Amino acid sequence: MSSTNTTVSAQADATNRQVPRQFRTLHRYWRLLSHYLRSEWPRVALLGLILVCTIGVQVIAPLLASEFVDRAAAGEPLRGLLVLALLTMIVALLGQVAGVAEAWVAENIGWIATNALRADLLAHVLRLDASYHTTHTPGELIERVDGDVSILARFFSRFVVYVVGNALLIVAILALLVRLDWRVGLGMSAFVAAGLVVMLRIRAAAAPAWIAEREASAGFYGFLSEYLAGTEDVRSSGASSFVMRRCAGAMRTWMAAWTRSSMWGYAVGASSQLLFAFGTAAAFALSAMQFRTGALTIGAVYLVFQYTAVLSRPAEQLRNEVQDLQQADASIARVEEMLGTVPQIIGGSGDLPAGLLSVEMDQVTFSYVDASTVLHDVTVRIDAGKVLGIVGRTGSGKTTLTRLLVRFVDPDVGVVRVGGVDIRTLRLDALRARIGVVSQEVHLFNASVRDNLTLFDEDVPDGKLIDLLTSLGLGGWLGGLPNGLSTRIGTGSVGLSAGEAQLLACARVFLRDPDIVILDEASSRLDPATERLLHDALARLLEGRTGMLIAHRLDTIALADDVLVLEDGRVREHGERLALAANPASRFSELLRIARAEVAS
Repeated sequence: MSSTNTTVSAQADATNRQVPRQFRTLHRYWRLLSHYLRSEWPRVALLGLILVCTIGVQVIAPLLASEFVDRAAAGEPLRGLLVLALLTMIVALLGQVAGVAEAWVAENIGWIATNALRADLLAHVLRLDASYHTTHTPGELIERVDGDVSILARFFSRFVVYVVGNALLIVAILALLVRLDWRVGLGMSAFVAAGLVVMLRIRAAAAPAWIAEREASAGFYGFLSEYLAGTEDVRSSGASSFVMRRCAGAMRTWMAAWTRSSMWGYAVGASSQLLFAFGTAAAFALSAMQFRTGALTIGAVYLVFQYTAVLSRPAEQLRNEVQDLQQADASIARVEEMLGTVPQIIGGSGDLPAGLLSVEMDQVTFSYVDASTVLHDVTVRIDAGKVLGIVGRTGSGKTTLTRLLVRFVDPDVGVVRVGGVDIRTLRLDALRARIGVVSQEVHLFNASVRDNLTLFDEDVPDGKLIDLLTSLGLGGWLGGLPNGLSTRIGTGSVGLSAGEAQLLACARVFLRDPDIVILDEASSRLDPATERLLHDALARLLEGRTGMLIAHRLDTIALADDVLVLEDGRVREHGERLALAANPASRFSELLRIARAEVAS
């Protein structure tokens, strides 16, 4: 499934170039169906077979009832009537069994196909670069990956089979009505054709309204994720009323979009029901006249009545499919838009050399989208096995340097090399597998301690984890947990202090055993006692590895061999840490004096 986004988006581009506008929608439906149902063709074939049986039941049952009425009116013996009644009951029972089997198979197809699509969307989102995640909130992405795909469940499971099956049923019934009496048959055919034309025209007109509704839905969930994530800030700053006003505005927008789209759906139902009501009345009137003239028997009139009722059911199902198609149209467009988003960070095919790795940034300039330049012509080298401390004011570009190294972003100008190799030529997984990151924002999953450490790798033995936590000073904490490594941590479970979370992050990196370690202000929020414990862990982590260390505290800076001072995205100073610290004229020495004064105060 990893190549699905490329396949689907490439097919979409080709279709948009070659297919006239009025047919692009049908091609879009067929692309998704053919791709995600290809592996499910046995189940789809079984569903089609069940539907054929259902159609047969709906056609045969009225014929048996009509024959029963005519034979009863003619005074046939009771034995023959009982046989017909028994056959009618058997056919009805088969119809119910077929209905249950159809629902079971269709639901399985729908879940398998939509889960495959969800997995493809999630994998694609994870490959998209940081700029995409900056402009799309987690709530919006969740609504696209789950909300839009959930709407497509019925589309995957039943759409083609229902449309084809109901179309065949309508054709079969109309053909039998024409055979029974051409006037009745042609009259009902005209009403059915008119109803289908009206439904298709309304569906085309309603598509923009459904797209707007799906956008409003995603916007609302994006709003929720943004403000729920900042609950503490909202409450502490007294902004709850502002958030509620924003919430009311988002809900009003969604309600208005939903109302417009729903009214289009009701328009489809009302128009088709009205047309079929006129058609039924016309069929009854024609049947009554034919019965008076003797052209139709009472059983034939009953058959017209039954077939007219049966005809309304597939027409109603087609109407429902059209309404579902209106929603699916918007969801498919949004899914294809996401799958068609091309990652800006594309990996190469190369691998890194074995052993310790050097890091080099050669005349690197970088700016975020629609923002001023963050880094200006930065050139710096970290020898293999050395640690570079990066200092500077907030906004000077320290964190951006580390993001360049792991290729979360790429420089506008210049080259980043690891082990002497341009990282743009490397496979992304090969590069990131050799780099470990510990940041001040540690993400903990709502899972066990073990899963949080190993990131769900079941092959790591428990003994190794226990020894590692003990060596990092977390042995007592682990012993106090009710279920040891199986204790769940995260939201709604056992909580961790900032220091404990940072130490767990260090343990994660230890388990990966990378050649390059990035520490991004990992001890900026800790108390002195916890910082000393973390300092020892960081020192062990950096031992024998190449490191990039962003820090404000003096103890952490002491782990660096060299220091880079950044100011306004430019290299203000770069050299050996001890030499710069001993030079009273250096910028780094000045920063140390300021830091000592702050500690003393």
